[in-house]
Amino acid sequence: MKPKLIRTSTVAMSLDLLLKGQLAFLSENYNVIAVSGKDSHLETVANRERVPRINVSMSRKISLVKDFISLINLYLLFKKEKPLIVHSITPKAGLLSMVAAYFAGVPIRVHTFTGLVFPTKSGAMKQLLVAMDRILCKCATNVYPEGEGVKRDLIQYRITTKPLKVVANGNINGIDLEYFNPENVSEIELIKLRTSLGIQRTDFVYIFIGRLVADKGINELIAAFSKLTKQKNNIKLLLVGQLEQELNPISKTTLIDIQYNSDIISTGYQDVVREYLALADAFVLPSYREGFPNVLLQAGAMGLPSIVTNINGCNEIIINNYNGIIIPVKNELTIFDAMQLLLEDELLYYSLHSNARKGIENRFDQQVVWKATLEEYKRITDNVYK
Repeated sequence: MKPKLIRTSTVAMSLDLLLKGQLAFLSENYNVIAVSGKDSHLETVANRERVPRINVSMSRKISLVKDFISLINLYLLFKKEKPLIVHSITPKAGLLSMVAAYFAGVPIRVHTFTGLVFPTKSGAMKQLLVAMDRILCKCATNVYPEGEGVKRDLIQYRITTKPLKVVANGNINGIDLEYFNPENVSEIELIKLRTSLGIQRTDFVYIFIGRLVADKGINELIAAFSKLTKQKNNIKLLLVGQLEQELNPISKTTLIDIQYNSDIISTGYQDVVREYLALADAFVLPSYREGFPNVLLQAGAMGLPSIVTNINGCNEIIINNYNGIIIPVKNELTIFDAMQLLLEDELLYYSLHSNARKGIENRFDQQVVWKATLEEYKRITDNVYK
């Protein structure tokens, strides 16, 4: 009988988007169960990966009552299922899963830090988040940072003294290079999409994919692009992502610009982003913090040069002036300068463009990441049963 592996995340979207294909791959060696809050994404994961799913609601916000209920539900689940391994991603699922698995006696308790929240916080909130991550790590048997930047922060803030290992070259799932390939996108579909969005072939298109929140640098991005539209014609900014004003709102000025600037096209959340990347010319991610952003791998695989901030993950995927441009965080002027540079310097643009896919192919092939994850499971299992 195959050993049991439970993968958890706070919301099912993370399992759906961040681990696409991986659970099906791992199920060849493990009885895999997907656990998160129930929504359409959880059903998608179950059907696509061909694994059972169990609903355990977890709040993204800190809520003592809701978090305690989730903790008890996870504990009861782990006692019932008796998995060999519980492996969590995302902050809240990590804390609750590791604590519940510890008290339920799960032999191998794994958490992958896909990003850290506390470095961008201050005061009491920062101390609380640090304490929560320390408790998480105390209860885990194995801790994995998704990239070298996350690893450095875990060490710097003394979150754990456990050994920290980055699997493969970083990133938890790698990239499907066959799917994210501009040569495999239908020209007819591109024409339809370009027409529906009101984008001309002669337009230079910048694209952002992600949640429309302040921490993603949306305020600075919109301000920089709005300034650029006053100087340049035939440019568009494509925003592909959900507006989330509850947790981390963008400014009213930014909202107005998005609504009334005809050169800014906001599509809302999209399940499929490949075609949007295929019609774009450059990717922009001016985020304040990241773990190891999948969307940069996708953009690079589609041949797009990227403008990114000098933060964890981004500066591990993008090499300055090789496959993109790295700029300071929270700096509207440098976003403007970088966007203008890609528009005006054709020699630089085509150099970055020609290197974009190569920079991803050489380091982040999905099969390499999956096999490295499986080998890591086998290694830590062997250590437990020595």
